Amino acid sequence: MTTALITGSTAGIGAAFARRLAADGHNLVLVARDTKRLREQATELHDRHGIEAEVLTADLSEDSGIESVTGRLGDRRNPVDLLINNAGFGNKGRYLDVSMDDELKMLKVHCEAVLRLTSAAADAMRERGRGGVVNVASVAAFVPRGTYGASKAWVVQFTQGAARDLAGTGVRLMALAPGFVRTEFHQRAGMGTDNIPDWMWLDADKLVEAALADLARGKTLSIPDPRYKVLTGLAKVTPHGLLGGITSKTGRKFGPQ
Repeated sequence: MTTALITGSTAGIGAAFARRLAADGHNLVLVARDTKRLREQATELHDRHGIEAEVLTADLSEDSGIESVTGRLGDRRNPVDLLINNAGFGNKGRYLDVSMDDELKMLKVHCEAVLRLTSAAADAMRERGRGGVVNVASVAAFVPRGTYGASKAWVVQFTQGAARDLAGTGVRLMALAPGFVRTEFHQRAGMGTDNIPDWMWLDADKLVEAALADLARGKTLSIPDPRYKVLTGLAKVTPHGLLGGITSKTGRKFGPQ
């Protein structure tokens, strides 16, 4: 049985990955900040699917949390075959309305932690000649929308560049760029969602199914829905000046309230 490590596993996209991978027979290393929720999740997945679920409590906005996870990823005796870098959050407010501490914490989780965890996993995977990493980004990566979008753009660029450098080693890297997904994400950030149209929402379980299929196909970028494929395609051909104005208005309409 192979082992998958999932950060931010107790809710949303991370929980959907955990459900799907457990159902497919993977053992799991579940990573999040809430020990109680992690233990409940591990027990449920073990009882339902008969897999082994290890609990690792870690806050990826702290060096100690990142180091505990990189240590687990580097354990050659208990190798991790698939890493899902899913942990992340949003800040409510425009640039300069958000504190510098919160901005830096976001970069720590979205960029530094992703870099360090991916590197630890990929190094061990390259030695074995096999393995995979999915770094969860966002369609916000393709539009100019502040620190969140910039950090997710970094995730996409880093992942695709690293995937090219590791081509032929047996290690697959893929950035996953979903749109709006019904999770705890917006609630935790204090963001209103009543003004987001129904057609923009994605189902987390279907998203994970599409993402894993794209990983198996060897894609380095997964935009797992035709609606968002069209939107990101339009974003690539729209002049940046015009796109900035459109996304600013859209952010005020469909973003944090």
